[in-house]
Order: sequence, then structure tokens, then C-alpha cells
Amino acid sequence: MIDFMKLSSFFALVALVFSVAAPVSRAVEVQTVDRIVAVVNHDVITANELSARVAQVKQNLKQQNIPEPPADILQRQVLERMVNEQVQVQFAASTGMKVDDAQLDQATAALAKQNKMSVPEFRSALASQGIPWVQFRKEIRTEMILQRLRQREVDNRVVVTDAEVNEYLKLNANKPQMDYRLAHIQISVPENATPDEVQARRAKIVAARQAVNSGQDFGTVAAQYSTAKDATEGGQLGWYASGSLPEQMVALLQQMQPGQLTDIIRSPAGFELVKLMEVRKQENHQVVQQTHVRHILVRPTELISESEAKAKLNQIRDRILQGAKFEDMARAFSEDGSASKGGDLGWINPGETVPEFEQVMNALKPDELSQVVHTQFGYHLIQVIERRDQDVTADRERSSVRNELRKRKADEQYENWARQLRDSAYVEMRLKDE
Repeated sequence: MIDFMKLSSFFALVALVFSVAAPVSRAVEVQTVDRIVAVVNHDVITANELSARVAQVKQNLKQQNIPEPPADILQRQVLERMVNEQVQVQFAASTGMKVDDAQLDQATAALAKQNKMSVPEFRSALASQGIPWVQFRKEIRTEMILQRLRQREVDNRVVVTDAEVNEYLKLNANKPQMDYRLAHIQISVPENATPDEVQARRAKIVAARQAVNSGQDFGTVAAQYSTAKDATEGGQLGWYASGSLPEQMVALLQQMQPGQLTDIIRSPAGFELVKLMEVRKQENHQVVQQTHVRHILVRPTELISESEAKAKLNQIRDRILQGAKFEDMARAFSEDGSASKGGDLGWINPGETVPEFEQVMNALKPDELSQVVHTQFGYHLIQVIERRDQDVTADRERSSVRNELRKRKADEQYENWARQLRDSAYVEMRLKDE
């Protein structure tokens, strides 16, 4: 294994030797060596990588009209976020998780389409903002890995029982269901923190509260103090249904007006301040168009490439068009829990499938067979059986409560998992050496 500490010292020594040995009468071209600002287990983060990320964060804060915190504080906040990402990316790599170039190409093409641009136009737009294409692709790959890692390690393991849904509905039967748009400042506390460390973290959240109460912009204070991943987005959390929040938090929010700030909250993750941005009442009565649909799914694996999976599904499609029964092909080839039911997914409500699947499904006529469709789960053939308008108020309420409870559990478990992973890593910060 390369000793990066010795390696960086070696480069510095080489630069010194060449500068001393050069004749005084000749001009010497001095080049700045990209120094290491953090060591994360067996990898490093360099000053150039940090500078590039800081520039992006500044651009993001500017777009949100959030004043920048002091440069040195912003730099440390961004570096801490990069360290946390690196720890998780390393863990993902150690377990064989990766995003190949084909998947990355699809993701960048989707982002370009969302911005109503071709890929070359999107690339030029990024360049005009000072974002190199190579750097952008690297960060998108990282974000995809982090999302898949969370899904595998946390989200897929969260279970919400019918009993939990029933209990929630019983307790909230006569209460208006609300949505809350929130922002927060979070100061994490290590799992095995000493009393002195806990006190130091509490002093930091107190200082953040004083800064907000003195009139400083909340987003700027969040970017300056918060240790949460969203700190550099001004601490914005977005909309939360009341069911996805702890009961104690809902009780606090019910007594607040938009713009108000909670007192300091002690949570499993550390200390937190929450700002209520907006409130809205949830709609109750809902009639939607449901689609009865079935599919055949083929997943790429370490043994089956993306192109091979797609080719296999095209062959299955040809056989169905030539007279083979869809349900028989699903039972024989689909790599999904619905295979035993002939690929039948039942009645699907709007928003219950991923956008790529839903868009194709909505465009199909009954009995029409789709082309091969790619989603994050793999490659699909889709066939619509029938459609109907349905009052889904009761079903949607149960589904919404289940999703809200699952989100609450997942958020709590992810915070604990990420903190434990970070605490177990070897991290050496070197910004103080500058």
C-alpha cells in the first residue's frame, strides 16, 4: 500500500531540490503540487478536489439566494461531507457495488433530458458554469453509488407491519393530516462521545441558535454550523407528511407558525434545531385512474451484462409477438416476485412505480406490448391488461401512512448506520496544515 504521507513529502522535497539547483540566471517555472487535505482509510482527498466541490456549493448557495458563510468554515463543512461520502463509497466498493459506464451514461442522459438539453448541450452548459465534464460524471457516479448503498443497507431492511399502520390510523383518526416544509441545523454526536465531546457539540448548536436569533440568515448559519449532508443546501429538508415525523416533533410543529424555530432537540444523531418553513393540509378524497399491468423483468448481473440482458428480453418479446403467452414467458424468465403470477403486478396507482416504468405504462393501450424498458431495477417488458377509475381514499391513506412510517424508520436507521460507519473509519484532516 502506498504511504501517501511519505509520497506527498517526497514530491515537496523534489520541488525544493529543483528550485535550489536551478541556475539563478534562468527563469524557473514553479508548479503548485496538489496537496492532500484529508486521508480517509486508504484513500485521500486533495486540495484541488476540495476547491472544485466548494465552487459548486457556492454556486448552489447563490442560486438559492443564501449568503455564503466564512470561507474557512465553508471549506471545512464541505470537506467533512466529502469525507463521509468517501467512507461510504469505500464500503460500497469493498462489497462489490459499482456503477458501470453504461449506467452512468444513462443517468447523465436522463439529467440532460430533465434540463431539456441534448447531452452535448448539457455538457457545454456545465462547462460555462466552470464544471468539468469528468468531474461531473465522477460526482454523479458517486451519488448513484451512495443511493444504491443506502437502499441496500438500510431502506430494503425497513419493515412496517399492518399493526403499526392500524395503530397510527387509530391514534390520528380525528386529527387533520398536515404536510410540513422544514429546514434544520444538526450537530452530530459520535456514538461513544465523552461528556466533554457532548458538551462541545451542545455549545456549537447553542451558538447556531444564537446566530439565527440575532437575525442571521438560517441557510447561512446551517451551511456554517450543521454537520448534516444537507448543510451546504442551507439545511433544507423539503416537505414531510406528519406521519413520517416522530410524534414529539409533530407536537412541536403543531404549536408553531411558519418562520419559527424549535428549541434545541436531543436526538439519537446528536443535537438539532428545526425551522418550520410552510404548512399545508393534506387532501383526503381521491379518485385516480388505476392500471392493471403485468411485466417481465430481466436484471443485469456480474454474469449477464446490460446488453445481454436487453437482448434476452428482446428475444422474449419476439416470442410473445409470435404467439407465446405473456404469462408463460413471465413464469419462465422473469426475475421478479410476480413471476409465479405470470408477471401480474395487480392494480397500480399513479406514482407507485418508478417514472420510466410509469411513463411507458401510461402510453400503452390494453393488450399492447411495450418495447424493452430500462429502469433502476433492470429491463422490463410491460403489458397493460385494463384500466379503471377508482376511489382510493382509504387505500391511499393506508399506503401513505405505511410509506411515511417507513421513511421515518429509514431516516433514523440511516443516520445511525452512517454515523457508525464514519466513527469506525480512519480519518486524518489536514486543512490545519495550510
